[in-house]
Amino acid sequence: MTPANGTAKGASDLLVRLISAAVMLALAGTAFYFGGTVLDTFIGVVALIAFVELVLLIVKATGNISFRLAAILAGAAYIFVAAGVLAQLESYYLIAVLGVVIATDTGGYLFGRTIGGPKIARRISPSKTWAGLIGAMLCAGLWLYLSAQFLLPARLDATWEQPLGAAIVGAVLAVIAQIGDFFESWLKRKAGVKDSSKLIPGHGGVLDRVDGLLPVALVVGVLSTLL
Repeated sequence: MTPANGTAKGASDLLVRLISAAVMLALAGTAFYFGGTVLDTFIGVVALIAFVELVLLIVKATGNISFRLAAILAGAAYIFVAAGVLAQLESYYLIAVLGVVIATDTGGYLFGRTIGGPKIARRISPSKTWAGLIGAMLCAGLWLYLSAQFLLPARLDATWEQPLGAAIVGAVLAVIAQIGDFFESWLKRKAGVKDSSKLIPGHGGVLDRVDGLLPVALVVGVLSTLL
């Protein structure tokens, strides 16, 4: 392949990714705008697709029937409890969760690509670096700091809902999102595949898009109800 062809293919791949991302954002934004049954249905459909993809990964990753059944049951609880939490969250917390995950991905990508450096777990996810993790924590912390400063309703009872406390929580949630990402990367390596599916052009599968969202949703659900 000549450099010109390589450049053209790269531009084409980027265009596909951007179009797919725009469609995903439009669908999610529409569901959030209408809320209620529409949002619950959207979350349920996303969760169901992610679960199917997880089951297929588990089947490919192990031939042991007992392990498969245990992993599928655990995966069902993991995905559908997280989906239930998302469906029950108040608007602020839902925006906060989505923003943290997006900030984590963006910060991790920018810092990782710009700074590079030592890898966190080369055998599981070769692209993840410590610089990327720090960038993810900074961006997620900044997002929740600004959210608490300007978006949170006048109900600042909990310390973690104060701007500084929210920034610390954001940094911790970035680590949790990365753990979710690492978990799926490990499972895909066990299954011998690059993506959970090819459902979303340029992005892989639905599970590839929500692997960091699931654990963050669970933690925020606990924080929003118990603290």
